[in-house]
Amino acid sequence: MREFLRGLTGRAVLVTAATAVIAVIVTALVAVPVTVRSVNLRARAELVEKSALAVELLATEEPAVRERIAAGLRQDEIEIYLIRQGAADRSGLPPRVVDRVAAGTEVDTRGLIGGHSSFIAGRPFAEAGSGVVLVQPAGAGIAVRVLGSIWLALLAGLLGGVLAGALLARFLTRPIEFAAAAAGRLAAGDRSVRIPTRGPTEAARLADAINQLAAALQVSEAREREFLLSVSHDLRTPLATLRGYAEALTDGVIEAEDTVATGQVMLTEAERLERLVSDLLVLSRLEAGDLPLDVTGVDLAALVGETGRAWALSFPGLTVEVPDGPVTVTTDPGRIRQVLDGLCENALRVLPEGAPLVLAARSGESGGIVEVRDGGPGLTDDDLAVAFQRGELNRRYRGVRKVGSGLGLALAARLVGRLGGTIAAGHAPEGGAMFTVELPYQA
Repeated sequence: MREFLRGLTGRAVLVTAATAVIAVIVTALVAVPVTVRSVNLRARAELVEKSALAVELLATEEPAVRERIAAGLRQDEIEIYLIRQGAADRSGLPPRVVDRVAAGTEVDTRGLIGGHSSFIAGRPFAEAGSGVVLVQPAGAGIAVRVLGSIWLALLAGLLGGVLAGALLARFLTRPIEFAAAAAGRLAAGDRSVRIPTRGPTEAARLADAINQLAAALQVSEAREREFLLSVSHDLRTPLATLRGYAEALTDGVIEAEDTVATGQVMLTEAERLERLVSDLLVLSRLEAGDLPLDVTGVDLAALVGETGRAWALSFPGLTVEVPDGPVTVTTDPGRIRQVLDGLCENALRVLPEGAPLVLAARSGESGGIVEVRDGGPGLTDDDLAVAFQRGELNRRYRGVRKVGSGLGLALAARLVGRLGGTIAAGHAPEGGAMFTVELPYQA
């Protein structure tokens, strides 16, 4: 029972039942006094009419007639008081009533007669100082009788409220139960679960949100699997190279004069592994939000110039475009250099012989801008929309042209975003891809 009352169904039933009880009580509190008042008004009006009739009938001097009138009135619990020469035939009437009737004034009032609340109707006779007064006890127990006549209707209303609450609770909780079951299946790994979008607007929105979540998880996990396959391939390739050369060295297959070249190949593959592992580590820390940053004022023109000089050693045809003056922004110079190195490495991987590579820095409207442009195969409009999604370009171009691990652009986007900047992919005037990084000016 306690568990039932803790649930939405139990609480909805309790609320509707309480509402029904309150409605019944309010109805009774309003209906009973109104009904009692109506009954009393009708009784007083009838008593006034009977007093007028009694005046006419009692005007006769025949005792037998008067006795029959008195007997008929007593059957209706009406007492008759005759007033002669300004005095009532017996005690009990309030003096003010006797005086008013004796003075020739009609009386229609309510007062205490014999200690009981009673209706009083009096009319004078034609004879001065005389008249008749009818007294009828005010309806005792009318409220109880009214309640007795309407209790069945009140009970039916209460039961109807409870039933309506149960139906309403069922109507409201059924979509929630579906959503809870779907969430449990999602937690268990079932991404195919879907909920019918029926019921109230809010329930339909909840079902639609869970359906969208399931679809998003399905897509995300598929991409995650593809990414892991790509990363595992990128890890296996240098590992296989290192293992092959290590086995060759162990077996004495490599001649002494080839040892230096072999060591250089092994060093290159080890550096490739180190970069991949480093990128994975940085990306995971960025997604966890715990990557340390050293934000300070940085001259983008000087930073781009330094990056250009470093890459000119491996690509002499690299062009650097910087303004004469400084472009000072607020950023982490080490992380921006990491972004620029990654973009340059991506460009050189696919750049045909003789194609240009440009590093540029300039001032923008709201921040300093760095561009990396190339004359390579570039990206399609569809590629631009997903360029910074982890592993997406790797999946599209694997086997078509040289590709990296699929981490570089995703890492660059997250680093720039963490530094408060923006990065965008586009088409370069040199014919290839262009990546534009904008960083906020120094405050």
